[in-house]
Amino acid sequence: MIGKVEQYLLDKIKEDGCIHITLVDPDKSSGHDCAVIAHEAENGGTAAIMVGGSTLAASEDLDVAVQRINEKVDIPVILFPNGPTGISKYADAIWFMSLLNSQNTYYIIDAHVISAPLIKRYGLEAIPMGYIIAGEGCVAGYIGQARLISYRHPELAVGYSLAAEGLGMRFVYLEAGSGAKEPIPPKMVGAVKKHLGIPLIVGGGIRSPEAAAAASGAGADAIVTGTLVEEEAQVKDTISAIVQAMKRP
Repeated sequence: MIGKVEQYLLDKIKEDGCIHITLVDPDKSSGHDCAVIAHEAENGGTAAIMVGGSTLAASEDLDVAVQRINEKVDIPVILFPNGPTGISKYADAIWFMSLLNSQNTYYIIDAHVISAPLIKRYGLEAIPMGYIIAGEGCVAGYIGQARLISYRHPELAVGYSLAAEGLGMRFVYLEAGSGAKEPIPPKMVGAVKKHLGIPLIVGGGIRSPEAAAAASGAGADAIVTGTLVEEEAQVKDTISAIVQAMKRP
């Protein structure tokens, strides 16, 4: 059953063609800083805020960050969990995501078995998503023990994406890893989108309007940036430039 946040995302994608989502990491920024970043990002045109990180360990820090963000923004706050510690009852929704190319079943299904009862108890809207890490993978790839997909083999990303769709997942997130030197190549994005019937999210290594425009032009339905707002003081202007570049003719 599609919930309110998921329907909002689908409607925004239909309306705008490609939407921007800002990722904030409480492990790298304080709850106050996360809220300020989220507020500025909303003013810059981002469609939603994702909260989480690969190494987040303290659920208390997450709760504080989500509460403070919710006080500052009107757009949805969606959890991007690294496991059970990445769950907060104060969020609007959670990506119920399976790292499909992990070597460890924990990241494919075991963490979900542990987390599902808590998500149910909190009444969080769970949005099923296939998560795929390609390229260098960075910390996300290391922590998730991913069998990284080389940019030379977009057909593997296509296969994993179609598997996600076939299993009933309603989004696919193709990720290069936070801080990646190179984003997912347009060739890989285009190959996946050509065959995929559900929304495609692309993230990792996107630090410029040009990189965002390339991903959007290749067919991405949503683009995530995170490291960019950690490093950039002018969050609103930076996000605004990226949002403008993503627009399709």
